[in-house]
Amino acid sequence: MHTSSQTPSEHRAAGVLLHPTSLPGRYGIGDLGDELIAFLDWAASAGMRNWQVLPLNPPGYGNSPYGCVSSFAGNPLLISPQRLLQAHLPDVPSFDDGHVEFDRVAAFKYELLRTAWTRFTDQAALDAFVEEHRHWIDDYALFMALKEHHGGAPWWTWDRKLVRREPAALKRARNTHADAIRFWQFVQLVFFAQWSAVREAAASRGIRIIGDVPIYVACDSADVWGNRELFELDDDGHPTVVAGVPPDYFSETGQRWGNPLYRWDVMASTSFRWWIARVRTNLRFADVLRLDHFRGFVEYWEIPAGEPTAVHGGWKPGPGIALFEAMRAELGELPLIAEDLGFITPDVHELRKAIGIPGMRILQFGFAQDDSPHLPHRYEPHTVVYTGTHDNDTARGWFASASEEERDAASAYLGCTGETVSSCLIRAAYTSVAEMAIVPAQDILDLGSDARMNRPGATQGNWTWRLPPGSPTPEHAQKLRRLAKLSGRV
Repeated sequence: MHTSSQTPSEHRAAGVLLHPTSLPGRYGIGDLGDELIAFLDWAASAGMRNWQVLPLNPPGYGNSPYGCVSSFAGNPLLISPQRLLQAHLPDVPSFDDGHVEFDRVAAFKYELLRTAWTRFTDQAALDAFVEEHRHWIDDYALFMALKEHHGGAPWWTWDRKLVRREPAALKRARNTHADAIRFWQFVQLVFFAQWSAVREAAASRGIRIIGDVPIYVACDSADVWGNRELFELDDDGHPTVVAGVPPDYFSETGQRWGNPLYRWDVMASTSFRWWIARVRTNLRFADVLRLDHFRGFVEYWEIPAGEPTAVHGGWKPGPGIALFEAMRAELGELPLIAEDLGFITPDVHELRKAIGIPGMRILQFGFAQDDSPHLPHRYEPHTVVYTGTHDNDTARGWFASASEEERDAASAYLGCTGETVSSCLIRAAYTSVAEMAIVPAQDILDLGSDARMNRPGATQGNWTWRLPPGSPTPEHAQKLRRLAKLSGRV
């Protein structure tokens, strides 16, 4: 298992939240090439010892990294053309520097990957890689080959024998699509090799990578198609119940996410083998993993699939500590962070403390009520504090759109104005007792709402933001390093 010996609780540290897609560069999307190495150099110069990313798996619908076509594979769009083809790079089209044009980028990247595949000769290396990752790559590569063959259609619309995974049909498909399967295996070999070089570059600079594991997976994924028995599906492959959260202060109808729910009883009968494999593989990508929607491991909101909203759902018990005990028995100590945001009941805190992992606090959430648990004077040290996350507005954008009461509370607590709110939130995070302080790159640059990464519920324009060329600067690093020294985070 490729993990750091450190755990989130060992000492105070600071870090930056930036998904690789947001890096600058000439290929239309951030990638695993020189710009990433330069960013790691910048982070080290800023005194940062953590770099947090969003899920690195291949995104599906809406290009969301939280709706991936595989929980095990790496995102092919992150592969560096420069590292891939070196002197053989073709003419590069002109791309938008400020935002990712996903469709154009995908067409360009896959053309390069197919060119590289025609020149690839080390079949023995590919054989060894496939053998090492056999537990997921066979289904993934076949899934991608079949999805391509079916024009991108979801797996439950394919031939019924393939939908039901009849052995004879799978064998025929593997023979028919053998070349395509080999290509998709090659793409993963390239990703894993390039990411391994990134891991080494980060480690050599004293930087740990914090990854992200969504609790749920997309229905149209290799995970669900390849493990139908682990999910609540009908005979045709459609979910019978789906994930979400109930109505609350923010939404009268709750949130209907639509992901298929796990059959936790079946998971338990296999000693949670699939979940352990998922965490083990993602610990090859990162030193520490943030577990999204941690409360769902205690209890989760089950919505009948035919319901248009989350109103008519019900709470069901999650796997609880049994899952984490099984993980620890297989993987050793668990370098995890619990995303314990939203309406959290005492049993969720109890589970987190029983496992011994830190929870999260978001400074932007601290000013809607007096004495909020998100304010620094309320933290316990075993905490990760953020000015905001990928789901929040930027600090500057948040302050501009906050209620007058929230702005007054923030100004009184932080001594900030709209012009200084980003630096005030960063200072509050750094000087808090929380052992880890993470700042989105947008707040380091003091950017407004235009730089927001995700607007939950919006169907267009998410995940596209990119760093302006030339940023962040040495001046940004100098200020952050000074603050890190003052607050004991270097």
